[in-house]
Amino acid sequence: MKNADELKTSATPGGDFTLPGEAGYEELTLRLAKKWGADVVRDSDGTQLSPEILSAGYGVYSTICVIREHNEFAKAHPETQMEAPLYSFPVAAEEDTLEIELLSGYFNEQFEIDDRACSQKFWQAFDRTENKELPREMWEYAGGGKVLIKNVKKYHEYSVNFFAFRVWEEISMYNHVTNGWQKEHLRQIDPVHPIVRDYLKNYMKSWCEAHPATNVVRFTSLFYNFVWIWGSDLKNRFLFTDWASYDFTASPSMLENYMAETGGKITLEDFVNGGKRHSTHTVWGETNLNYMRFVQNFVADFAAELVKIVHAYGKKAYMFYDDSWVGSEPYSDSFARVGFDGIIKCVFSAYEACMCAGVPNVETHEIRLHPYLFPTGLTGEPVFGKGGDPVTPAQKYWIAVRRALLRQSVDRIGLGGYLHLTENFPDFCDYIESLANDFRKIKTLHKSGAPYTLPVKVSVLTRWGALRTWTCGGHYHEHPDLDLLNLLESLAGLPVQVEFIDFSQLKKGEISGDILLVAGVKNSAYGGGSAWKDGGIYESVAAFVHRGGALICVNEASETDGFSTNLRLAPLLGVDLDRGDFNCHGRYPAAAEREEIKTGAFAGKTQAFIFSPDTKILKNAVKNAGENTFAITCRRAGKGAAAYMSSYKHTPENATALLALLKKLKEIAGAPLENYYLSDNPYVDCAYFEKEGKLVLANGSLLRQSAKIALPGGETSFTLDPAETKIVSLTR
Repeated sequence: MKNADELKTSATPGGDFTLPGEAGYEELTLRLAKKWGADVVRDSDGTQLSPEILSAGYGVYSTICVIREHNEFAKAHPETQMEAPLYSFPVAAEEDTLEIELLSGYFNEQFEIDDRACSQKFWQAFDRTENKELPREMWEYAGGGKVLIKNVKKYHEYSVNFFAFRVWEEISMYNHVTNGWQKEHLRQIDPVHPIVRDYLKNYMKSWCEAHPATNVVRFTSLFYNFVWIWGSDLKNRFLFTDWASYDFTASPSMLENYMAETGGKITLEDFVNGGKRHSTHTVWGETNLNYMRFVQNFVADFAAELVKIVHAYGKKAYMFYDDSWVGSEPYSDSFARVGFDGIIKCVFSAYEACMCAGVPNVETHEIRLHPYLFPTGLTGEPVFGKGGDPVTPAQKYWIAVRRALLRQSVDRIGLGGYLHLTENFPDFCDYIESLANDFRKIKTLHKSGAPYTLPVKVSVLTRWGALRTWTCGGHYHEHPDLDLLNLLESLAGLPVQVEFIDFSQLKKGEISGDILLVAGVKNSAYGGGSAWKDGGIYESVAAFVHRGGALICVNEASETDGFSTNLRLAPLLGVDLDRGDFNCHGRYPAAAEREEIKTGAFAGKTQAFIFSPDTKILKNAVKNAGENTFAITCRRAGKGAAAYMSSYKHTPENATALLALLKKLKEIAGAPLENYYLSDNPYVDCAYFEKEGKLVLANGSLLRQSAKIALPGGETSFTLDPAETKIVSLTR
C-alpha cells in the first residue's frame, strides 16, 4: 500500500484529478483514469472499488459518512437517533378546545415524534395570533402524536413546538428520489450520546482496518446535516432548507449539555422562531450564537478524536465541505483543532471555488466539478439520461469556476457520481480531458506566484464576518436573487483582493480594505439589521470614508428604524428609501446627464430617491425599471466617496461595470488605477502571471469572442473559440 503522500504514479502522468471509479466497470474506470490524467480513484455513495481498481497503482479516496450506515445500532438504541426541533403548523380554533396533530403536513417517512419525558420537558404551546406561550396547565399530550389545548380563544391560531426523531437520513432520501436507490432507509445516530461516541471510535478503527488500500478517508462532512425539512405535499416538498442552520444539531441531550456547560437558557422557540426559524440570512440573537459556538466546539473535539484514529493508520483525512458540515465550518475558530489534511468542495460557481481555495489550516484544497455523474440535473432535467447533454452544463459550470481559478489556486479537481453513465457520452469524456489539462496549466502558473492584481481591497461587511467567508447561504442556484451572492460571484473573478469583516471589527476600525461593501435587505445578516442602531458603527463608517475610504451600499443595506433617514448611511450616500414617509418631499431628478459607467444592465429601485444636490448618477437604470429610477450613484464625502446601487445581478457585463465602479471610487480618493492586463470584452477573462510572463485568456461564453488587452507596451488583440482557455507568452 502506498502512503498518503504518494498519490501520483507513473501510470497517471497528468495528476491532480480524482476520478469516481466503479466496481463492475473496471475497463471504463482505468481507461478514463488514463484519459483524464487521474492520479486518484474514489468511491461514491452507492458504489465500490474492486480489487482490480484498487491494485492499479492509483491513490484511493474512500468515502465515509460517520453517522449513517448504522441501522442495527440505531434500532437497538432508538433514543440515540438524531432529532429536529419542529412546530406544528398553526391551526385556527373554532371551539373552546383544540386538538393538534403534531406531524400534520410533514413527510412522515422523515420524522417520528419523540414523546419521551426528557423530550416533552422542552415542548411548548403558543397562541400564534398573540405570539404568547401558553401555560403548561392549558395543554397536554394526548398520545398518538396529538396535543390537546383547552380554553382557547376562537379563531386564534395555535401551534406546538416539539422534538421529532429524524428516521431517514436526508441525503439517503434524496438519492432514493433522484437516483432510484431501493435499499433500506438509512438512519443516523447522534454523537452527543456517550454510547454513540464510543461506538463510532471503535467503528472508525474497524473501518480503517477494513480499508487497507485507502490513502485518504473522505469524510462526507461530519455529524450534523444541513437543515432539510420535507413536507407531505409534493407541490411544496421542501418546507425549509438552509446550509448553515444549526437546527439539526438540536436534541434534548444537546440542549441539556448546553445549559449545564454554559449556564444559559435555551428553548425550542429559540429554533422555531414562530415558524420563521433562523436561517443564515437572518440576524441571530446571542442565545443562538452562543449555541452555535457550543456546537462547533463539541464537533471539533470529537472530530479530532476520529481524525487522530485515521492518522494512526497512516491515512489522511479530508472533509467534504457540504452535506453534514454544520458545526465544522472551515472558517470557524475551532476548525483547526480537528486536524484535517484536506478540504473538498463541490462547486457550481466562482465564489464557491474561492470559498474552498481560502480555507486555512489544511494542506490540500480540492473542488468537485459539475455536473454530477447522475442521470438528472438540479431541476430533474436529463443530463446523463436519455436525451441528455452533459457537455453544455459542464462547459457552463467550468466557465464560472475558471474565473475564480485565474485569481486563486486550488490543488486538485475531480468528479463524483456513477462513472458508467459516461459510456454513451464520448464527447463529454473528451471535454473533461481538455478541461483537466487546462486546469493543470493554470495551476502550474500559480506556483510561480500570484497573478497581477489591482491595488484594491474590498472589505465585505456582514453580521457573520469571516465565519462565512465567500458565502451567504448555499449554492448560487439556490438563492440566485441575493444581491450579495451576485456581488461575490462577480468579485471572485476580478483582479482585486477581498476580505470579510463583521460589525464588531468595523466598530474597532479593523478594516484593511480601502472599499467597504455592504449589500442586502432590511433586517438581514447582510443588510445589517439592528447593528446600525449603534451610533459607533455609523461613526466608524463615516470616519473611514472621510479619511479617503470608499463605501458601496446596495439595496436596503443599513436600513433600520428609529432615525430621521431609513438608510442609516443616507447622510453619506445622499440617497434614501421612501417607505411612505417621504411621499410628499421634494427630490432631485434621477437622470444622468452622461453615464460614466458604460457597461452593465441594472434594475432601478422605485423607492430610492436622491436628496443631496452633490449626489451624482453614474449609471441609469434599465429602461423598463420605471420612471425616476437609477442604478448607481456616487457622492464625495471628505477625502473619500460613497456609492449606492439599487440592486445587483451578476453578468459578465455587470462584473465589468462593478470593476469600473471600484476604479472610479479609487480615482475620487486620489489613487487612479492603471488599466493594464484588463480585457475590453466582458466575456473574456484575463490574468497575467508576471514571473512566468504568461497571459491567460478565458472565453466566458459558448460563442467565439475577440478581445483587446491593454499592456504596458500597447494594446494586443486576441480571438478565442467558445469556452477556450488560451495561454500566451508576453515579451519580457
